[in-house]
Amino acid sequence: MEFYQVARIVNTFGIKGQLKLLMDTDFIEERFARDNRLFIMKDGKNIQEVTVENIQEHKGSYLVKFKEFNNINQVESFKGLTLAISAKDQQELEEDAYYHHQIIGLSVYTDQGEKLGTIKEIMALGSNDVWVVKAEKAKQKDILLPFIDDVVKEVNLTEGRVLVELMEGLVDEG
Repeated sequence: MEFYQVARIVNTFGIKGQLKLLMDTDFIEERFARDNRLFIMKDGKNIQEVTVENIQEHKGSYLVKFKEFNNINQVESFKGLTLAISAKDQQELEEDAYYHHQIIGLSVYTDQGEKLGTIKEIMALGSNDVWVVKAEKAKQKDILLPFIDDVVKEVNLTEGRVLVELMEGLVDEG
């Protein structure tokens, strides 16, 4: 079965088995609805299926309580692990919207045909995501591309490539 990360477990909270999460999904209400099933993952492998009891926002992160755990000792070992959904639980996205796993690994080309590199990470920064591109040229720093219409002109998942129009200052030539 394929899994897709939806959150990172960053700490425990309190003594009743709550976990503090940083979200990697735009579908928080759907993914963490009461009685939804999620998977605790370690190194890309499912180690335990869990059931959401409740979730609440807390100082820029979220606190989740799973039905399977009632004290801190049961959840302490989950710090640093991730939460995922199964591939069959992914929702359809609207046009020109993508899941992170679809974007990471795509090759990035300029509108002039030059290969810039490969997308290695996506940073969610609020107003828009920023795609981190591992530069094709040796010794060149990673390229940070804002996911905005002025920069990203085309995403072709079939061909595994992204076409971009570079704005001044996006690529360090040094």
